[in-house]
Amino acid sequence: MKITGYRTERYRTDRGRKTGDANNPEGQPGKGTGSLLFLETDVGITGIAPGGTSDALFRVVEGQDPRGVAGLWQKLNDHVFKGGTYQSIASLDIAMWDIKAKANDEPLWRTFGASEGRVKAYASGLDMPLSDDELADFYTTLAELGVDGGKLKVGLDQKADLRRLGIMRDCLAKVKDDPYLMIDANEFWSPKQAIQKVCEMEEQFDLFWVEEPARRWDYNGLKQVSRGIKAAVATGENLHHIGDYMPLIGNDAIDIVQFGSNGCAGFTGALYLAGMAHGFEKPVSVIGGPGHFAAHVAASFPNHNMMEVKDLSTPPAWSTSTKIEDGWIVLGNEPGLGITVHENELGVATDEGSPSALPAGRRKGAGLYENPQKNPIGS
Repeated sequence: MKITGYRTERYRTDRGRKTGDANNPEGQPGKGTGSLLFLETDVGITGIAPGGTSDALFRVVEGQDPRGVAGLWQKLNDHVFKGGTYQSIASLDIAMWDIKAKANDEPLWRTFGASEGRVKAYASGLDMPLSDDELADFYTTLAELGVDGGKLKVGLDQKADLRRLGIMRDCLAKVKDDPYLMIDANEFWSPKQAIQKVCEMEEQFDLFWVEEPARRWDYNGLKQVSRGIKAAVATGENLHHIGDYMPLIGNDAIDIVQFGSNGCAGFTGALYLAGMAHGFEKPVSVIGGPGHFAAHVAASFPNHNMMEVKDLSTPPAWSTSTKIEDGWIVLGNEPGLGITVHENELGVATDEGSPSALPAGRRKGAGLYENPQKNPIGS
């Protein structure tokens, strides 16, 4: 089997709600665009993965047997070691794993060696722009599917955060008396601010984890926060390579290691990173994505606790048989990732909408002011 070609197709997305955090509290519309990579072989098996790639990276794997995906992942990383396009590597890697599982005629979670195709879920509304009623509707919908954990965006208004934590808790308490409550500050606080804010929250709530309470690379600050609060510190989703995790894990600066497929350059990197964390007795949590596709690899991790669920449906351009049932992401038995493409929904022009991810900008004054304005004095 050899890799012979590739194509990338864009499609429309619509979350049906605004999404935002403390850095972008007004949020952005749920409508945007995404893309799918189609990796072709000479035996008629096509690997499909969210994202895209470049001609330069494709040439590294062209003519190679995609079933040797771990070795090809290393070749791709070696190719870009002085400055990586790791998202493109991630898409190629995932597409090759899709091919490998399809060649085995089995779901990808089984190719990874998971004993069952399911992963515990938690609800994540990306919910800063939502009204209290909209917030309750989102977490009630997930609670009705048996989900007993939720993550709230916080950081800009402590009184509002406390009120909304109560709303989320009450919705999820319909499933479990003491639901898993998580908060996400999106690197908005300094370490001392984080300790002050979280300690006040912990007077009223039993928090399971606090996500990104300080800058992602600040292992001294994150360790300070971890020692100063009761909850676990979770971070890592915005790192760009598995090597970025080494100072955090090695310095005992985080309690829960978070990552998506992009941050560790695909499923191969995710396997290595989960193994690294497991060696330090650290649990891991996989970041959610459309169709919960990363649940295939998460199901194989012995140290995985919960996976993020942001949306219940996939974009119109593709679908899977994955579902949320009794609080778990339950994967199907179709070969590979199980993605069914709806070709009539593909082909969005490159200037037709923006990517559907949250904006990457950090709010001016974050970590410096109690409640920074959009343009604080001296910024």
